[in-house]
Amino acid sequence: AASQDRFLKLLVAQLNNQDPMNPMDNAQMTSQMAQINTVSGIQQLNDTMKSISSQFNTMQVLQGAALVGKGVLVESNTLTVKDGIAAGAVDLSNKADKVTIKVSSPGGQLLDTIELGAQEAGLHGFQWDASGFQGPGSPTFTVESTLKGTKVPTTSLAMDTVLAVSSTSSGLSLELAGRSAVAYADVRSIL
Repeated sequence: AASQDRFLKLLVAQLNNQDPMNPMDNAQMTSQMAQINTVSGIQQLNDTMKSISSQFNTMQVLQGAALVGKGVLVESNTLTVKDGIAAGAVDLSNKADKVTIKVSSPGGQLLDTIELGAQEAGLHGFQWDASGFQGPGSPTFTVESTLKGTKVPTTSLAMDTVLAVSSTSSGLSLELAGRSAVAYADVRSIL
């Protein structure tokens, strides 16, 4: 490397021009050589890490391309209607003795109620027959879950279809059919 060549030229010049009555200490010379080796090693490590990062990004885009056409669950309460069906899921933090999903129009009008009954903690999917839904915008849903009358915390997840994958400065991005693009890291489940 150029930095090592410059260092060695300086070291040879220093050795050639040293005072014969007061020669350079071996420990000092060894310390200087160790420093240049450390700097060189750090530069090689940086180059290796850049290469690995680039390869990782390329692999992530290739893996992401395999998602095109697949269904994914993302954190959202906005439903995407496909072939007259809208699907989503609810992630329960605890078991619940009653789980109810209320589907509403974009204007907030109640369209349907889906009873999931008692459910254990975890992810539970649902489908809604949206064949009768006409109108602009997308329906939304809310989840009511209780255990002995006490509210159980939930996370609403909507199913959508991956249309395209792109690589951005912040990572992999997925273009979805029914909503804005989401980061690959925001996908909760691949269906």
